Amino acid sequence: MAIDALEPHPLVRLLGKPSADFTAGDLARAVEQLELHQVNLRYVGGDGRLKAVAFPINSREHLLEVLTRGERVDGSSVFAGTDTESSDVYIVPRHRTAFLNPFGERRSLDVLCSFYDDAGKPLPHAREQIVRRAAEVLAQETGMTLEAFGELEYYLVDEPEKIFPVEEERGYQESGPFSKHRRVREEVLGHLSAMGVPLKYAHGEVGNILEEDRQLVQHEIELQPVPLEQAADNLVLAKWVVREVAYAHGVEATFAPLVSGEGAGNGLHFHSRLVRDGANAIVGKDGLNDTGRRLIAGYLSAARALSAFGNTVPTSYLRFAEGDESPEDICWGMKDRTGLVRVPLAWGGGVLADMVAHANPGGTEPIPEPATDHQTVEFRLGDGSADAHLLLAGMAVAATRGLSDPESLELAERLSTHDHDDFESLPTSRREAADALEAEREMFEADGVFPGALIDALLADLRDSDETYDNDGNDTAAAGDDAADREELIRRHWHVG
Repeated sequence: MAIDALEPHPLVRLLGKPSADFTAGDLARAVEQLELHQVNLRYVGGDGRLKAVAFPINSREHLLEVLTRGERVDGSSVFAGTDTESSDVYIVPRHRTAFLNPFGERRSLDVLCSFYDDAGKPLPHAREQIVRRAAEVLAQETGMTLEAFGELEYYLVDEPEKIFPVEEERGYQESGPFSKHRRVREEVLGHLSAMGVPLKYAHGEVGNILEEDRQLVQHEIELQPVPLEQAADNLVLAKWVVREVAYAHGVEATFAPLVSGEGAGNGLHFHSRLVRDGANAIVGKDGLNDTGRRLIAGYLSAARALSAFGNTVPTSYLRFAEGDESPEDICWGMKDRTGLVRVPLAWGGGVLADMVAHANPGGTEPIPEPATDHQTVEFRLGDGSADAHLLLAGMAVAATRGLSDPESLELAERLSTHDHDDFESLPTSRREAADALEAEREMFEADGVFPGALIDALLADLRDSDETYDNDGNDTAAAGDDAADREELIRRHWHVG
């Protein structure tokens, strides 16, 4: 197979094959040829963060053993509630995920791993196994694959600049010198591309916040659609790279849902589409089709429960209450940024040829056709605290229900923004999100997707909250009565996800 001359992944170029075909032998050959000195086995922990175990390379035999067998780790230190008396679990490398580590003192090969129990079975409560199982069930029941990608928002925080100071709420796709941290953005793009993470673009976002002793400048990375498991891994990798690059530049990165008493918070919107035999199944000649509407209905019907995965800290609900573009109502619309789901523009309706011809008079080159139609639906629930693997797994479960429920089309029509404006609201606190998840837990536990013990742990965590409530059950932090308490709460949940 010929490799594209513009392929950014150095291992793909070196080995002459796509990453999906990598083997342990391929990776050992790359280590030898690139004279690497270390292998890092990485996995996503129970807190949604990327972990690592570093192996010096002692010999080729040792290298192949590490790349094939993996290692044992202490599951009780990775997943809350695991029995310490029987906590040994295996991590086994997924060779297709290998990349060259752009950080560290020693040049190293990094590989993401999957968890298995002492009997060699997929560990039910491991993040990557949950999202894999959710995707498998959807494919088995519908014959379609759910692809997704995230819009990752984050703030970089440092001292205010006196030359070309930031202008509040004027950061959207701003360019230098008014835009700040261009080098950080460009390094992040370069590293992620070379790691095999498909990206669409990066830019400055709206949120510019100028305070007396600091400036907070918002940025966004938009990724490309990939199968669900890879989409979740890519979000975790992107957060890791953003933090590493920011730290190297002496600035602080935060994905917190709310970062200040003023300005926008950090969302984590997911775009998704259903694919059958390489074709986008949610779009027809007239735009979004009934399959797309059923997908949307699935998301909306489970939205309150999905908040338990996508909005995990108290400041998530402050953001809901105060954000200009944060969703509150469970509804959807075409191109509408006020609803929980929107259907964005996707170059449909035959407009592309006219635009290209108008922009490039006299042009004769054919217009490239995408392998899969660009149309997606954007689920705007999540924020920077989201557990990407659990949220995407939950979306797959909700999609499966939406595609099979005979009442989905009626629900989609009833919840469209052009129909009426009396919609159900999203939860207003972690406690309310927990109640919604508990009411829907049977759906998530079906087909062995979400283990019951994991749901129990999530419910306990959501209810063991640092929110405080009045006699009516309302979250008093959201009322903003005490500015000092509010700022302390924001800082407590500063480094989420």
